[in-house]
Amino acid sequence: MSATYRPKTALGRAIHVFEETVIAALLGLMVLVTFVNVVLRYVFNSGLIWGLELTLILFAWLILFGIAYGFKITMHLGVDAVLNMVSRGTRRVMAIIALAICLVYAVLLMKGAYDYWAPFANLPPTTGHWFPTGFKEMKPWDYRGYVPTERIPMPEILRAPLEFLFLPEGEDPYDKLPVALPYLMIPLAVALMLVRLVEAGLRILRGTQESLIVSHEAEDAVEEVAAKKGA
Repeated sequence: MSATYRPKTALGRAIHVFEETVIAALLGLMVLVTFVNVVLRYVFNSGLIWGLELTLILFAWLILFGIAYGFKITMHLGVDAVLNMVSRGTRRVMAIIALAICLVYAVLLMKGAYDYWAPFANLPPTTGHWFPTGFKEMKPWDYRGYVPTERIPMPEILRAPLEFLFLPEGEDPYDKLPVALPYLMIPLAVALMLVRLVEAGLRILRGTQESLIVSHEAEDAVEEVAAKKGA
């Protein structure tokens, strides 16, 4: 399957456009905040005190969201020297084995991602060492929904819903954005990764995709140019 993803349904196209818009927006906001901060610093001797922290969060979101998107359009790099030495049937079996390993890893990562984020959202982490077996009983000192970011101010438009969701009863109102919101991308991105791996697995089983890694774009481009010149 080519690294160029072509959704076949209207819903698939809408989701694809949404994902690309999110990626473009995250990248654009990073550039905008950094540019404004540079101008303020060197022209007005000022700056956005929260600019660096926000840029780091946006960059982390871009990476995490991009990992799942990469599985969707088969953009992840890999070594296929062995795959090219075996028959098509063996290649398919090896792709399924690789997929199974990735799925197990994604499930483990999903548990770890949720368990890390849950206390900041006042939710109980899961029990079990490797795979979830239930939910832990939360003690008063386990709740961490009151933890704010270092410098990002709380947008007033988000204050009511965020304090309703994340602020434990009896704690002072937020003066900074709670870390539960930026950390939410961790379990969300891993969940998207898991979904994309399942979708890739279905394509491999149906025979419409050979592996989880990127195709040889450079070689394909050279062959395409050569074919055009030959025509």
